[in-house]
Amino acid sequence: MRSLLFVPGDSERKLEKGFAAGADVVIVDLEDSVAPANKALARQIAAHFINERRSQSGPAIYVRVNDLTTGLTDEDLAALVPAKPDGIMLPKSNNGQDVQHLSAKLRVGEAENGLPDGAIRILPIITETPAGVLAAATYAGTSKRLAGITWGAEDLSAAIGARTARDEHGRYTDVFRLARTMTILAAGAAEVAAIDTIFPNFRDLAGLAAECAEAERDGFTGKMAIHPDQVPVINAAFTPSAEAVDQSSAIVAAFEAAGNPGVVGIGGRMFDRPHLRLAERLLARARAAGSLD
Repeated sequence: MRSLLFVPGDSERKLEKGFAAGADVVIVDLEDSVAPANKALARQIAAHFINERRSQSGPAIYVRVNDLTTGLTDEDLAALVPAKPDGIMLPKSNNGQDVQHLSAKLRVGEAENGLPDGAIRILPIITETPAGVLAAATYAGTSKRLAGITWGAEDLSAAIGARTARDEHGRYTDVFRLARTMTILAAGAAEVAAIDTIFPNFRDLAGLAAECAEAERDGFTGKMAIHPDQVPVINAAFTPSAEAVDQSSAIVAAFEAAGNPGVVGIGGRMFDRPHLRLAERLLARARAAGSLD
């Protein structure tokens, strides 16, 4: 999952455009981008739209439901699970127990609709509440459905009363950098993908590219998008370069040729097993992106 594009679930026009944007994942949104009066309509439009595209090749389809405290989650799942989405994005997840709670609901929905147990994955947003940030360590081992972990700044700003999440230079302030860091560590502990949050200024593609480069450097493997124009920038940033693939392939080959030792030398430089693990992870990303056979 390099690029994950949000698309409002109550707009057929935007859904059409979103599915043609080239994103790895389209997130059909029933939460923030849908007005309360349009929730029921959004469920109908989204379910119909997903059903029509289930037989076509294209992006993976996730649905962002309304969070567990709203009383709307069960209605969202009742309408969308029969459409067989690939995953559910859980907003305002406070801890690993919320993922387990959603997993139990999905298990019932899958059984009722003839789907295999565990067919629908879960991608929680873990930093939209103060409690969520502080509970980042609770996701490891919660559910085999866990597809990744991501974060968000906007709801956290409102929850703590921060006037802005960024300083005058466009950098996240300390509280939000902590939330970002906790997301990377939580994903690492759970051994799932770390997905970076949105870049809100969709016209600033240079700024987006710079933020993607930082995110990829720090361990994120993908980023969410709010506009189709952001998708190519994100895909490029999170697709390993040919140079990185060549170096990683050389490291893996050297360890194999040497009988899997603790350390190998390549071109006068020593590489140990953490380097091997990094190389294997990069090659897996390249393979998933279609840039490595």
